Amino acid sequence: MTRDRVPDGELAAIVTHLEMRQASAAPMPEGTLRLSRVAQPTPDQYRAIFRKVGARWLWFSRLVMDDARLESIITSPAVELYEVTAVEAVVGMLELDFRNAGECELAFVGLVPELSGQGHGRWLLARALDLAWRDSITRVHVHTCTLDHPAALPAYLRAGFKAVRREVEHFPDPRLAGILPADCAPQVPLLGTLTCAEAPAS
Repeated sequence: MTRDRVPDGELAAIVTHLEMRQASAAPMPEGTLRLSRVAQPTPDQYRAIFRKVGARWLWFSRLVMDDARLESIITSPAVELYEVTAVEAVVGMLELDFRNAGECELAFVGLVPELSGQGHGRWLLARALDLAWRDSITRVHVHTCTLDHPAALPAYLRAGFKAVRREVEHFPDPRLAGILPADCAPQVPLLGTLTCAEAPAS
């Protein structure tokens, strides 16, 4: 066994890549939330949803993109963004990426932390797969990591995905870089120095 020290100010995560080669025949679970396509999302609109859903799990990849790069992805005809709503509030997101021929990537699937453990995630994943599988699609894939909700990987496996590879990622802690608030993701201790601007108010 080998151990490599992760420097203060950085994070490490084990990323698991999963795929599905044929649609599941499982029945669609009932849901009380709504899924609506966002036809022409703006970068600011996208970032607001992304932060709301992903800050707890340290999602930051789309937050560091400039407007032009982000807009080129989210307005692509082969990328579909959906928002999950409860009454009038946005409580989740789903992003499907069809840019590779014959494939659909579940790029981002998530709900706000307050809805965890209520069965909504199973409904959202089932809806995601229902939308992903089309006549031209032969592979649906997704990845998750050890910083995500601990129920994410078991949920994908239960839905019929198969793990195909793992990798380790190292990256600067986005909270220390000011990309995300210092007090988000309390389950992941901060190891590093916050600037005065980044430190949470006492």
